[in-house]
Amino acid sequence: MGANAGVSPGVSSGAGPGDDAAGLAHRVPELGALQLLLAVARLGSLGRAARELGISQPAASSRVRAMERQLGVALVDRSPRGSRLTDTGVLVTDWARRIVEAAEAFDVGAQALRDRRDSRLRVAASMTIAEYLLPGWLIALRRERPDTAVSLRAGNSLAVAEQLLAGEADLGFVEGLDVPNGLSGVVIAQDSLVVVVAPGHPWARRRAPLGPAELAATPLILRERGSGTRQVLDAALAADGGLARPLLELSSTTAVKGAVVSGAGPSVLSELVVGDEVAAGRLVQVPVEGVRLRRDLRAVWTTGHRPTGPARDLLSLTRRVVA
Repeated sequence: MGANAGVSPGVSSGAGPGDDAAGLAHRVPELGALQLLLAVARLGSLGRAARELGISQPAASSRVRAMERQLGVALVDRSPRGSRLTDTGVLVTDWARRIVEAAEAFDVGAQALRDRRDSRLRVAASMTIAEYLLPGWLIALRRERPDTAVSLRAGNSLAVAEQLLAGEADLGFVEGLDVPNGLSGVVIAQDSLVVVVAPGHPWARRRAPLGPAELAATPLILRERGSGTRQVLDAALAADGGLARPLLELSSTTAVKGAVVSGAGPSVLSELVVGDEVAAGRLVQVPVEGVRLRRDLRAVWTTGHRPTGPARDLLSLTRRVVA
């Protein structure tokens, strides 16, 4: 078979130098075709090359013919004794080797970047989620990714948003009414807020449910502004004049709970936070009516940067565990 075998008359040798509209992707064979050509050169057989690459011989033949049509030159002479490169094929194989080596170097570099990304996970979470839900999720993540180092920063929902937007966290968890500006998110669970008091507080013995007006008028022990709990409570009581001036304003859920247990006054906290204390009798849950004290718990991330690697795995775990 001659040097021009397999090439139809009139086939051009490719786009002219001024024809950039088609782009390199249309003028340069894809990587798999170049790897096939290298295998034919090394093994001297299209069939053996096909087996090495895990494709059928007809598929390999079709790929070579397509490459020859694309380039406008014959690359392989086929005969009953095997396949050999044409003179042009030898030259093209030389170029192909450099492209494949560059692609392999690219792949090694990309894998190194993935390994570096996957070696750490920075999580920011609002207090309730950080203290009562994340520990279990992170234990489950460690079973799946034992080599990933996880750092956790706890703060209110506003602080979580700031850390994500500043690039200081890969994934966040918040408890507010909606997704903060600049972030995207997904609801992973719902949580209820409850009114709690120490056993000696007058509300511990009341029969009638607490109404929104009385709750709004009562000084409470509260988290600081910017916390998800405070945001939900502010919104729930807005129609009843809003919250009274706080009895105490504390920056930690644990501190708020401790103050209530000590008898300092009533508070509104997550069921997750006070469940053990209510069960043990150290706190009493006060019935409430006419107030919606439910909130969504969300995983959040910077808009346009959906979680990948360990952040994606943690997100998947949270939704599986909650479900």
